[in-house]
Amino acid sequence: MGKINSDQQKETIKRILTYISQYKIWVILSLFLAFVTVATTLYAPILVGQGIDLIIGQGDVDFKGLLEILKKIGVVIVITSVSQWLMNHINNKITYRVVKDIRTKAFNHLEVLPLKYVDSHQHGDILSRIIADIDQFSEGLLMGFTQLFTGVMTILGTLCFMLSVNWVITVVVVVLTPVSLFVANFIAKRTFTMFQLQSKTRGELTALVDEMLGNQKVVQAFGHEEEAQKQFEEINGRLGKYSLRAIFFSSITNPATRFVNGLVYAAVGAAGAFAAMKGMISIGQLSAFLSYANQYTKPFNEISGVVTELQNALASASRVFELMDQETILKDAEGAYKLENVKGQIRLENVYFSYQPDVKLIENLNLDVKPGQRIAIVGPTGCGKSTVINLLMRFYDVNSGSIQVDGKDIRQVTRESLRTNYGMVLQETWLKTGTIRENIAYGKPDATEEEIIAAAKQSHAHSFIKRLPEGYDTVITEDGGNLSQGQKQLLCITRVMLCLPPMLILDEATSSIDTMTEVRIQKAFAKMMEGRTSFIVAHRLSTIKEADLILVMKDGHIIEQGNHENLLKKQGFYADLYNSQFSVF
Repeated sequence: MGKINSDQQKETIKRILTYISQYKIWVILSLFLAFVTVATTLYAPILVGQGIDLIIGQGDVDFKGLLEILKKIGVVIVITSVSQWLMNHINNKITYRVVKDIRTKAFNHLEVLPLKYVDSHQHGDILSRIIADIDQFSEGLLMGFTQLFTGVMTILGTLCFMLSVNWVITVVVVVLTPVSLFVANFIAKRTFTMFQLQSKTRGELTALVDEMLGNQKVVQAFGHEEEAQKQFEEINGRLGKYSLRAIFFSSITNPATRFVNGLVYAAVGAAGAFAAMKGMISIGQLSAFLSYANQYTKPFNEISGVVTELQNALASASRVFELMDQETILKDAEGAYKLENVKGQIRLENVYFSYQPDVKLIENLNLDVKPGQRIAIVGPTGCGKSTVINLLMRFYDVNSGSIQVDGKDIRQVTRESLRTNYGMVLQETWLKTGTIRENIAYGKPDATEEEIIAAAKQSHAHSFIKRLPEGYDTVITEDGGNLSQGQKQLLCITRVMLCLPPMLILDEATSSIDTMTEVRIQKAFAKMMEGRTSFIVAHRLSTIKEADLILVMKDGHIIEQGNHENLLKKQGFYADLYNSQFSVF
């Protein structure tokens, strides 16, 4: 485990440095300012020591010399303050630009991840990686920039100044230094694993809260509050345990290094006192040496704190990079066709597909759809209806066989042109935060006001939109929270009405609409589907009577096909399904 963590840390650090290297000019400038800050900070004790040596005794003070030294100290303080302010400003700029680059790249990568990754991972955990983990990383990186550079330079600079004053006392300091480094290293190795577990568990907690919040009505309707509370307490308990361990190990660092620093300061004081008594150094030099000993040990406290934060940052960064390392959707084939002037002829030949290799779903599916045909897909839950839709839209690729549009294998055409030629209305509605107008024009941003209103009238959404406070400028909350389910469905239908592509997919498109509105919508759909190849997935079989071809699916196979009347005459599976919806128990 330790070896794996070590390799993982090295790889994570290497990748972070790659992002930082894009701002190497700013880094060099920050290092220069850190050098200036450290140099002026370390020069101040020398000036103070020289000032002390000018105070020889009572009534024997070189005030003229003291005044000159005070002027120098004033200049040093101004230079130190300005350089430190500039350094911090530059470090902020580097940190937040690096974080911006990583978060942007992570989000862009999320957009090209295959649907199977999003389907198989908790959305809250993905959210936690892109938001919370990157925030944790930014805090550690900022602390690393602001304290690590100056800390290391302070240590090196202090040693140089101390050597110039007295090498014997400097050797005492150097001999005791490895103890502090050993303590910090010992603790740092144990904190990474704890912070990694903390980040992972925080992702679980975010996922649970996101899930419960997004489905609050269902949770309350089924009285699941107590069980949800137990789940929350279990995950929160683990998070508390991992956080406590991580904080415990990291909190030991500071007092441990302070103890070592106290030993160093005491050793310097004792050695310096003997040296002063023998006339090897002056009282002013001893004062400077004690100041250096304090400044020399102080960065070890800061660096130990930085190391702890960096462990947390590295653990968070590794989770973000793990997301960014996931395989993306296969790129469009080289020389892929761009579908244009689509007629809507679709053919499925010997299609095999399953989400999991050991669980069979669709096997040897064959279908030949002529342009303009209306194809209804029916069957029990889990038979593969929505899976067929996923394959047609190429959200998933077939395991074997082929799907063709106008004679072209969809794996040989660009995804964008394929999906542009489909209009899709799903059972699960999705609306973004924004105005009604923006939501309707989601697939056609350049649509005119007249086109938007015409589409809304066709879908029978215009009347309820006009009754809203601001009409088409009414701002709706996330996922249309301030609209009824039926109104949200009407807006999704309007969105497709506006684009009117040559192929349509209606997956339970009228499931949330009242019966009277559904009759009007069906008429609008009938007009919309004229001359367009349409796939209709429906549970209410009364809505698909007019379909040209009805496919009856069961266990991933088409077991019956034909129009409504023929299938009823067969007295088969479809007839049983249809009659069961009108049975009186």
